[in-house]
Amino acid sequence: MPKVPDINEPDLLREWRSAISSLVPRQLMGPMERQVELIQDVLERERRLQREVLGRVFGPVDAVFDLLEQSGAMLTQQAQALEEAARALEQTAALMKTQADLFERTIRAARQPADLARTVAGLEKRPRSRQGSSKKRSAS
Repeated sequence: MPKVPDINEPDLLREWRSAISSLVPRQLMGPMERQVELIQDVLERERRLQREVLGRVFGPVDAVFDLLEQSGAMLTQQAQALEEAARALEQTAALMKTQADLFERTIRAARQPADLARTVAGLEKRPRSRQGSSKKRSAS
């Protein structure tokens, strides 16, 4: 009894079976069906082997791309950390400028009574510090 064609078989194989069954006597059909099954088995094994070989070939390629993706993600994280550090340094610099300004104003306020006493006593004015005068020059 001829084997019922599988729905998943390629059309070419189905057509070949149909042509053979109409041309070949029934006594030869059994062995020929067996040959077709063996050929089909060989083709399926070849497809599995191709998939396995291609899977092994593309495995390292996929691993390289995975590593590249991870490296890109790490670079992004590093960039974000550097941005945050830059913001923190900028805030620290602003605070230090404010502290320096407050310190300079405190010194000026603390010197005012002494400068006033010098003036009242008729003493010479104290020479200005170089840092204060250089700061005024760089501001202009």
